[in-house]
Amino acid sequence: MALAAYCAVCCRSVASSTASLRIPTRWTEIRNLIKFTGSLILGGSLFLTYEVLALKKSLTLDTQVVEREKMKSYIYLHGVSLDKRENLGFFYQARKELHKAVRKVLAVSAKIFRNPFAEPFSTVDVEDHECAVWLLLRKSRLDDKAARLEAVQELSEAHHWQEYQYRIVAQACDARTLIGLARSKETDLRFFLPPPPLPSLKEDSSLEEELRQLLASLPQTELDECIRYFTTSALSESSQSLAAQKGGLWCFGGNGLPYAESFGEVPSASVEMFCLEAMVKHSEIATHCDKIEANGGLQLLQRLYQLHKDCPKVQRNILRIVGNMALNEHLHPTIVRSGWVSLMAEALKSCHIMEASHAARTLANLDRETVQEKYQDGVYVLHPQCRTSQPIKADVLFIHGLMGAAFKTWRQQDSEQAIIGKAVEDEDRYTTCWPKTWLAKDCPALRIISVEYDTSLSDWRARCPMERKSIAFRSNELLRKLRAAGVGDRPMIWVSHSMGGLLVKKMLVEAAKKPEMRTVINNTRGMIFYSVPHHGSHLAEYSVNIRYLLFPSLEVKELSKDSPALKTLQDDFLEFAKDKNFQVLNFVETLPTYIGSMIKLHVVPVESADLGIGDLIPVDVNHLNICKPKKKDAFLYQRTLQFIRETLAKDLEN
Repeated sequence: MALAAYCAVCCRSVASSTASLRIPTRWTEIRNLIKFTGSLILGGSLFLTYEVLALKKSLTLDTQVVEREKMKSYIYLHGVSLDKRENLGFFYQARKELHKAVRKVLAVSAKIFRNPFAEPFSTVDVEDHECAVWLLLRKSRLDDKAARLEAVQELSEAHHWQEYQYRIVAQACDARTLIGLARSKETDLRFFLPPPPLPSLKEDSSLEEELRQLLASLPQTELDECIRYFTTSALSESSQSLAAQKGGLWCFGGNGLPYAESFGEVPSASVEMFCLEAMVKHSEIATHCDKIEANGGLQLLQRLYQLHKDCPKVQRNILRIVGNMALNEHLHPTIVRSGWVSLMAEALKSCHIMEASHAARTLANLDRETVQEKYQDGVYVLHPQCRTSQPIKADVLFIHGLMGAAFKTWRQQDSEQAIIGKAVEDEDRYTTCWPKTWLAKDCPALRIISVEYDTSLSDWRARCPMERKSIAFRSNELLRKLRAAGVGDRPMIWVSHSMGGLLVKKMLVEAAKKPEMRTVINNTRGMIFYSVPHHGSHLAEYSVNIRYLLFPSLEVKELSKDSPALKTLQDDFLEFAKDKNFQVLNFVETLPTYIGSMIKLHVVPVESADLGIGDLIPVDVNHLNICKPKKKDAFLYQRTLQFIRETLAKDLEN
């Protein structure tokens, strides 16, 4: 490689006129010396003189050296407006000249240092702030894992650097370091470059059409009946809503009653939502993820993500897809190159728990440096969501009921302040998800996981007449996902609401039959049940009498008092638990639950919530609020916290 000009910078101190840099003998061929002097006062006494040395004669350089050093001579700068009227003034010109000077400094520093990732920096006398960035970058690429992690931590703690220093790291760091920075709590977002420009849409094509084409390109093999049905429906339905066709409008263990007061009114959905929901299921299959990536899906999803910033449901499905793709390690380089790490780093800092938790899941799946577990769709770590030096000694798992969700089921009971929309700064009085804020703060050594699964009355199932999943089916599905997330490797406590408690019982009974799941049984320390219908509920019978409002599903039928499956599960669990030293705490509601404005129902009576093991505590709340404490010092939360601390006392001390 030939260069027409070679630039070098020498720093001189005015206070020491005799100090100078020795010019190598090969530079004697320099015929023209052009000096550009700029004075910069540092501490009131130090001046820097930039000497630009231009070579008339071309020099031949080692190509490999240039390849190693090229990143160091390039600094990403924010774009400058093309409008000349905006590029006038002293400050603009000063900044422009400073950027030029800095780039020249780096170009020559790179040549003087030769190869900082292989040689020490002590051969050159420079100020610490000039080489701190490169020292940390070098450290982040060492073979020593502990040193790499320390370098990422030091980088994440840098909050007073100049703009160009953050940009150097953004361009020169490897993917492993970039992901580590994204998972570090205090990282400055200037470490992350904006995603690369997205390709233009095809001529005479819309975003909807390209998304449908992407979905149509995915294989129709390895799919269950419901996914095939939904894929076909998404492709055939234009922008019309599929509407809920089968199943019920409200179900056991729910947290909201979306249709009770608006019977017959089904909100419309866009083509994007239908296609994205189908793609979520496709992305659970590794070979389909490869197809999504090969057909430009990462870029198309990114365009949708940025376009629908005001639509949480669209963004949620996009994040689910990317999180599923991140389960496949061979796709990690593509995910990084497409700019998703930058978007996830920003989302992780979001005040919205859904957005932050989805980003945390994706980044954890990308972070093979510090995370061994893989978090499949529906398994979310509420704490810790970032890298931490705090040792994790036990797990607490939260399992919601039908019509519940990983976050909303465990939110604080809505207060008057929340209802009227006032901002509440004191998180001890109001929070959107108490396990994430209250429990994580009171027990920082816990890994807190919240599980989400598709219920028979969720948006997905409501549109698919083929899917009728029993408690047994769901328990096996959840058990497999939780084991992949490392559940069973540490002592743990199960916390469940409503039908979620039946799933917990079924998972434990099934795990006891499988040798590969024995660790789940051996490390289970205790269980908390919030209004779990161990002996069934009148809801299943009640819904038959008002079929126009509550259409029974398979799961609701399983909850009837005379359900053979429910009785068998209760008997099997008691037999399984009799020789185990489990600690059990049962809460039960005493107030009826209002279903819309027409029905008042005591969903789980006291006798049904009595497991026959552990304490049973009635609480003056309804079925929806039994797992939603009003404030941090409320009895519901404090008794739950006490149980967790006492049950895990020995494990947390070790």
